[in-house]
Amino acid sequence: MPIFEILRQTLAALWEQKLRSFLTMFGIVWGITSVILLVGLGIGFNRDQRERMKGLGTDIAIVWGGKTGAQAGGYAAGRQIRLNVEDAIAIQKKALLVKAVSPELSHNVAEVSQYNAANAAVHGVWPAYQDFRNLHLAIGRAMTQNDEDTSARVVILGNRVRDQLFPGQPGLGKSLIIGGLPYTVIGVLIEKKQNSSYGNRDYDSLFVPFSSMARDFPPVDQGTATDPSKAGVERGWINNLVFQPTRREDHEAAVTEVYRVIGERHHFDPDDKEALFIWDTLQGAALTDNIFAAMTWFFGIVAVLTLCLGGIGVMNIMLVAVTERTREIGIRKALGATSRDIQLQFLIESGIITILSGGAGLLLGMGICIVGKFMPLPDFVPHPVISTAAVVASLLTLTLITLTAGTYPARRARDLTPMECLRAD
Repeated sequence: MPIFEILRQTLAALWEQKLRSFLTMFGIVWGITSVILLVGLGIGFNRDQRERMKGLGTDIAIVWGGKTGAQAGGYAAGRQIRLNVEDAIAIQKKALLVKAVSPELSHNVAEVSQYNAANAAVHGVWPAYQDFRNLHLAIGRAMTQNDEDTSARVVILGNRVRDQLFPGQPGLGKSLIIGGLPYTVIGVLIEKKQNSSYGNRDYDSLFVPFSSMARDFPPVDQGTATDPSKAGVERGWINNLVFQPTRREDHEAAVTEVYRVIGERHHFDPDDKEALFIWDTLQGAALTDNIFAAMTWFFGIVAVLTLCLGGIGVMNIMLVAVTERTREIGIRKALGATSRDIQLQFLIESGIITILSGGAGLLLGMGICIVGKFMPLPDFVPHPVISTAAVVASLLTLTLITLTAGTYPARRARDLTPMECLRAD
């Protein structure tokens, strides 16, 4: 029988059972759409999380002083390690695997503009800090080494702080009173996604040269209840250090170097991990990647299983079709149709169902991903991504379904004899 005649008869048979054919095809459509959409959401979550991690910084580690956990150099265990700006200078000179470093001094200071007031955190940092902490500007200029060398009273505002202090105004070039001292606004940060921090979010902070911060707002020791005489200004001490390794691959070795350099200065064993507390953001990023990769695989497996259930529906409906059309098969065989013609017809019928529904599912899934890319979504919902792997997996699964869902019913129809068919009710 010519192939076109088989196609015509197949389409006619599907049209006679429109509702049943639609419901069968819907299972495949939903399965293909699920694969593309769920995997796309998983990849979208991963990318969105990486982008938010970049808001904290690019491959950085943050260092705080801790307490020694072992004796070293004649010093007892349990000694408090307090970092100072000289530690940052030593790391800059001696740690060869550290690309950039900055001390950080932070206080909540009262800010007053001609329009409003705030009490946001002010961070004193070196110019290099702006690069590895991804402090990108919407307007204005970045802090320079000259600002640091001259202890210039200049400030960069987070975008939300700008909105509070200068509502409806760009704020650039304006004077801002910080802790009673006049600073000039030289830049405003762009709005950025940031899902973690080690203090205040960047959009709620102000950034000034470290030397200006150390001069105008030095750290203050409040003393203790039993010894208030210890209260007073302590210049040189800092809140923490932030550094960036030369390469991602060197981050563990760079952390070891930092322990060694600071250990030499503060007389503790470099292997004493309690002496410093270091937040290595690369380790956190790797853990997050693994979590979202596992989630994406889970989504993909669930979606493929859904698609397989659609394939079972196709096989079931084809078996029903063979049973319903038993007399038709017998008549066609009696009129000269070969077993191959019968088998081919049912194979083509199941193939048309899966191919048409699979194509519709691909278009629907990819269409949702494309439309979702341009739609405003809630901040916690990522934009789905079209995954080549998901599309290929869908096509391979669809091919497998076409072969398995149609082969058994087609063979069953092929093996029926004309006498069996004609005796059927």
